[in-house]
Amino acid sequence: MLVERDHIGIFGKMNSGKSSMMNLLTQQQTSLVDSTPGTTADTKIALQEIHGIGPVKLFDTAGFDEASGLGLKKRAKVLADLKECDLVLLVIDPSTKDFTAENEILANAREFDKQILVLYNLFSPSAEQRIPFVEQNIVLLRFHKKMSLVATDMNCRQPLLDFILANFVSKNARMELLPFLERDEFYVLNIPMDAETPPGRYLRPQAMAEEYITRNWAYPVSYRMDLGKARSGDASERRRWEAFLNSFDRRPKAIITDSQAMDLMHIWTPDDVMLTTFSIMMIHYVSRGRLASFAEGVRVLKDLKAGDGILIVEACNHSRVAEDIGTVQIPNFIKRHWPGVGIEHNFGREFQENRQLQSYKLVVHCGGCMISPQKLLARIRDLDSVGVPYTNYGIFLAWMQGPEALQKVLRPWGIGFGD
Repeated sequence: MLVERDHIGIFGKMNSGKSSMMNLLTQQQTSLVDSTPGTTADTKIALQEIHGIGPVKLFDTAGFDEASGLGLKKRAKVLADLKECDLVLLVIDPSTKDFTAENEILANAREFDKQILVLYNLFSPSAEQRIPFVEQNIVLLRFHKKMSLVATDMNCRQPLLDFILANFVSKNARMELLPFLERDEFYVLNIPMDAETPPGRYLRPQAMAEEYITRNWAYPVSYRMDLGKARSGDASERRRWEAFLNSFDRRPKAIITDSQAMDLMHIWTPDDVMLTTFSIMMIHYVSRGRLASFAEGVRVLKDLKAGDGILIVEACNHSRVAEDIGTVQIPNFIKRHWPGVGIEHNFGREFQENRQLQSYKLVVHCGGCMISPQKLLARIRDLDSVGVPYTNYGIFLAWMQGPEALQKVLRPWGIGFGD
């Protein structure tokens, strides 16, 4: 099951004590601490349980004010991390004079609608006397709660935790994986294993669906379809499927299929059984219920023309072999139907470094099963801000089979989709 974690990021300029603050929270040498500017070359991540909040993901980010070429790359990474965080801990050394970096971090965090807490890290007793000077130079601080502490003093840990607990409101509300699930009903998981299927385990969406159905007192039943046999016209595969469905005393309530089988499943699924896909299930779950926006984005396809660009985005870097969806199936379909439309790919972190998002006609995202809701929502926020529509693999593959197929897989989610 995907563990829901609140993301807490530690931000500030070089040598303000961010890594010491990370170590204070984790009670161990999670981050390297040194007086050399730029010691934190990339974001350090720690997973932790904080009593009163629950599981969290801590980000110790690089200094925001490094001016070198590498510093510019670090800055871009810090901004990407900022978008992902639910809570921003802004660390300020009051003994310094230039607060340009803090002003920029604060302005960006507020623009992204982040919760912000301010930590004055005191390197000397006299530093506290300079806090009024700091607040004159960072006027937005008046809107945010603040505390003073010494990040290297372990006695400050509990007051810091108390401060976070008293002021942080988690947005990590419970999200139902399959909101249409009914107790004591059968749900078929259609899993056509292929060359990309790892041995010894289900893929995360398949395992999550099986666990969720079982936990909610319903009955998951797995079925392996032979896609090659079915597509070759071998009638025995269709008979095997129908014999499987007819073996139930009562019809399964729904079928959740691998998106690659939509060319068959939208025909083979009886009208009295709901149908959807693992990819659609995951994008609904990870986007925190924004499936309708992904469905709306697919409408752009009817207006594509030569010269338009499409960006295909995969959140992970899995091994791609055979008829991979993102690198083979969807690109081939686009090339056949819209000659002259450009296709580009972003894998893993490449998306957050893409400075040309506004140039694409459409972004086609994977199911997002290997990234956090915070990361996906940060991507959605970027696309919304530049006005670029987006859809996902499952919706695209259903749309490839026609409007009736797309309507069928969206119906369990209460989403209508006209021609």
